[in-house]
Amino acid sequence: MTGLLRRSIGYLQRLGGRYRRDVDGVAAVEAAFVFPILLVLVLGVMDLGRGIMCNQKTIKASQVVADLITREISVDTFDINEAVNAGTLSLQPYDDTTLAFDIVSVRFTADDAAEIVWQETRNMTATPATQIMQRVLPLAAEGSGVVMVITEYEYRPIFSRFIVKEIPMQEVAFARGRRSAVVCRDGASCSSS
Repeated sequence: MTGLLRRSIGYLQRLGGRYRRDVDGVAAVEAAFVFPILLVLVLGVMDLGRGIMCNQKTIKASQVVADLITREISVDTFDINEAVNAGTLSLQPYDDTTLAFDIVSVRFTADDAAEIVWQETRNMTATPATQIMQRVLPLAAEGSGVVMVITEYEYRPIFSRFIVKEIPMQEVAFARGRRSAVVCRDGASCSSS
């Protein structure tokens, strides 16, 4: 009987040794736990990269519109439409449905006060005059003017929507007129009144 017991114990020891060395199933289980975490990380990094790229393109859009508006002495609706279209194109290949512009031409008077010459708003609420003045007064220089373009964009993540619905972005560009101190609207005179 002792021989049978020894053989049984030996068999169990060999079986246990094989069980300890067999790691194929362990690797599959580890992969099943790690893969979803890695997938979420990769998709999150892709969304983050797209968000950064959209923010850079939003900055570019505001700069393009400001640059095109300040090239002229006076702009009309056609010129503004063309500048906004160029700014919108600078966001490509990303979705531009939430892109918005607020374009403001400001004149600085003799006492370094500022007054709004004209304001054109597209796809957003017009910026209040008090906020405009707060932003442009540091740029005040008697007899000059500035064009301020506020660009807003709502970035909607593709993969991370269950965490973040949308990310609002706002960029502001300032530019001085190239051919005149103040950029006027529809051929009107922009001299101080």
